[in-house]
Amino acid sequence: MQFKDYFSAQADTYAKYRPKYPEEMFAFLSSLCPEHELAWDCATGNGQAANSLVNYFNKVIATDASDKQLSNAKPHEKIEYRLALAEDSSITPGSVDLVTVAAAVHWFDFDKFYKEVSRVLKPKGIIAVWTYNDADINEKVNTAMEKLHQGILGKYWPKESRVVMGRYKDLPFPFERISTPTFSYESKMNLNALEGYLLTWSASQRYINETGKNPIDEIRDELTAAWGNANEVKRVVWELTLIVGRKI
Repeated sequence: MQFKDYFSAQADTYAKYRPKYPEEMFAFLSSLCPEHELAWDCATGNGQAANSLVNYFNKVIATDASDKQLSNAKPHEKIEYRLALAEDSSITPGSVDLVTVAAAVHWFDFDKFYKEVSRVLKPKGIIAVWTYNDADINEKVNTAMEKLHQGILGKYWPKESRVVMGRYKDLPFPFERISTPTFSYESKMNLNALEGYLLTWSASQRYINETGKNPIDEIRDELTAAWGNANEVKRVVWELTLIVGRKI
């Protein structure tokens, strides 16, 4: 199955360290849907969003093009996991109330994916795509992470990641847009967990593959000094960029 895959190699790490999403956001998305029979979580990864959608929909079809990601997905009686490309889901036409894409739509063939979304959505069905912005911890730690993000890893970011850095401002979206509240997610991490998260970045994996080195080693002294006691748990906040639309 051909697709741009920057995450299968570290699927277990992705499942462990990637941020979850706020329950309030799923409640909001559910409130937009006239019916709650079926949700499609596209590019589900390890099923983070899918396992929240089960609280609002009778069934969730969760697809991903990576079997390694799906092998790390959390099972649920309401979730049907399928190995499938975003552009070819094999879902019954006109059967879906809500399509969600968490931190992944920028990797897709937009024209083919949106055609597929229009095919599977019910009339007036909802599509929601989102990504999260840089982690916010404190000024010193943020500075060290920015050095990693923009400096050391600058040339290793795939071009699709630039859409994320622009907070989806340049993302094509051929649906009737719906105004949304602002959502963020908060977690608690020690230094080891933060490093695990930083290594899930696509640019980190490209750096490792091309150099054989750990990019965090380049900022380790600065990051450690900024953090202090490595075992100390700090508050980490990600603000989400959410775009929601209705099938026209």
